Amino acid sequence: MNVQTKVTTTEDLMANAIRALTMDAVQQANSGHPGAPMGMADVAAVLFNRFVTLDPKQDRWPDRDRFVMSAGHGSMLVYAIHHLLGYDDMPMDQIRRFRQLGARTAGHPEYGHAKGIEMTTGPLGQGLATAVGMALAERMLNARFGDALVDHFTYVIAGDGCLMEGISHEAIDLAGHLRLGRLVLLWDDNGITIDGGTDLSTSTDQRARFAAAGWHVQAVDGHDKDAVAQAIELARTDPRPSMIACRTVIGYGAPTKQGSHDVHGAPLGAEEIAAARRALDWPHPPFEIPEPVRGAWRAVAARGAAARQDWARRVAAHPQAEAFRAAQGPVDARALEAAMTAHKHRLSQDAPRVATRKASEMALEVVNATLPDTAGGSADLTGSNNTRTKGMRAVAPGDYAGRYIHYGIREHAMAAAMNGLALHGGLRPYGGTFLAFADYCRPAMRLSALMGVPVTYVMTHDSIGLGEDGPTHQPVETLASLRAMPNLLVLRPADAVETAESWALALAQTATPVVLCLSRQALPTVRTRHVEANLVARGAYVLRGAPHRDVTLIATGSEVELALAAADLLAAEGIAAAVVSAPCFELFAVQGAEHRAEVLGDAPRIGIEAAVRQGWDGLMLRPGDGFVGMTGFGASAPAPDLYRHFGITAEAVADLARHLTRSPAAAH
Repeated sequence: MNVQTKVTTTEDLMANAIRALTMDAVQQANSGHPGAPMGMADVAAVLFNRFVTLDPKQDRWPDRDRFVMSAGHGSMLVYAIHHLLGYDDMPMDQIRRFRQLGARTAGHPEYGHAKGIEMTTGPLGQGLATAVGMALAERMLNARFGDALVDHFTYVIAGDGCLMEGISHEAIDLAGHLRLGRLVLLWDDNGITIDGGTDLSTSTDQRARFAAAGWHVQAVDGHDKDAVAQAIELARTDPRPSMIACRTVIGYGAPTKQGSHDVHGAPLGAEEIAAARRALDWPHPPFEIPEPVRGAWRAVAARGAAARQDWARRVAAHPQAEAFRAAQGPVDARALEAAMTAHKHRLSQDAPRVATRKASEMALEVVNATLPDTAGGSADLTGSNNTRTKGMRAVAPGDYAGRYIHYGIREHAMAAAMNGLALHGGLRPYGGTFLAFADYCRPAMRLSALMGVPVTYVMTHDSIGLGEDGPTHQPVETLASLRAMPNLLVLRPADAVETAESWALALAQTATPVVLCLSRQALPTVRTRHVEANLVARGAYVLRGAPHRDVTLIATGSEVELALAAADLLAAEGIAAAVVSAPCFELFAVQGAEHRAEVLGDAPRIGIEAAVRQGWDGLMLRPGDGFVGMTGFGASAPAPDLYRHFGITAEAVADLARHLTRSPAAAH
């Protein structure tokens, strides 16, 4: 297919600058995806030149528009725009070092690696779903602070792959239901995937699908700039979220490769790039941008800087300025610590026997009364996850003044939207589901950890202790899999006191997500003596000491009760057992060697957890140490019957302790 392009406007040149930088960077790296940036360059040029408001000199300005490249493999579109806008961390040297070790121009956009990147994208569909959270945050904060302080849009570029991924259905359904009119999705409708044409794998009418979910839908020629601009203008005035199907030619400008899957994910080659330069009327050498083109892009930045300065003047005169600024920062740690310490003291005195999911609700009553910026929710399990506290008003379509979100049966979209709420700023999100359904949330949870976003995942029904619902809902392997994820704190508290400490710890995080693993069944209070310090923050600690210990029993969550009962059985026989509560392996791993040695001791150790052993060895257990837990999936029965059936009992722990303390290794 031949390309005939006639450069007539400044926007044509702005778009071709994106194409040229993309071709050159991918060619130099000998790696990358030129197709999407070249195909969507016209749309992007219109979007930024006429609509997007941001200030590269203040890249975290709260009222900036958000731009998410959900089709993250097209990262050169983002980097080219950032260079052209004048971000000070995106000089041409970074473009030349595309996809190289240590460069900010990673293969996919990475949050925190360069200014202006709103989130890490690459796993397709995540950008769209996370943008739903950003758009929701904008509306929730607007309801609190008004148009003067919060009045911006969230724009997303998504490809065919983003819309094929299952999370897209959850996300567009949620956004349409909530009528998030500040969300504008620009679909790169190029009809191409890696394997070839999209007709190989899908026949979905995407426009009809979005319309059915309550979106405002339009279709345009993605290379007709005025048509694109008109569509965006209409989208900005419609009360519904908007999808604009931009019919584009993938790799637009490459004379022999455009429109083919060959241009999706490989360098064009020197000959094709030379031909593209001629076709695009771009006679400039590689990595060279003429000053008039650069000036046009810098005018976008100047417009944004002026808007930010106007906003700053409004903030300075606004009666809610102090509250707004506070919402943008970390939580009030001093107020939360004081309130939670008082709550812990009451719990130690009252010693309630409650499920830790109920203890979580009790802690949340304190949290939500103390911190005005928490935003809770659940994936249709509010009454089971206990995530909604007294007086918590729900967000509803067109009414965003509440702070509780009914995510529906959409665990994946919930996790991604919470990332968006946190990334947007101004809110501290938490959301609940069953621990077994962490696998439905996992890709978004992984991005929480990768980006360092402090989202709190409330995951109840954490073991075979949930009982009759059976093995489909009993997450025997889930703790191990979550503990394998870097930069994620997995907390499994043993009682109401540890649960309170877990919440205090979770909300103190600034760059780490937290999973709270909570029981369905009631558990006794094991911490009946008040301690000011947050012992969960140590990862593991000696709950019951034993001078000259013969064995150390290490347990988490609901099994701490069993460890204490086993220690009583052993004490009656003259065997001294220390009991260690280990609510967080990750925090224990970073403690000093002295603390770890003091907690674990030299005696034989037994790990106790109603889950598989994987993840215990090395940190808690050594070769020859014992473990009482699961070796396979669970079953459907009342919880006490299951614990007996699978041999997770105080008697089983005591039997193993007797064996280990009598073994030659123990004697040695």
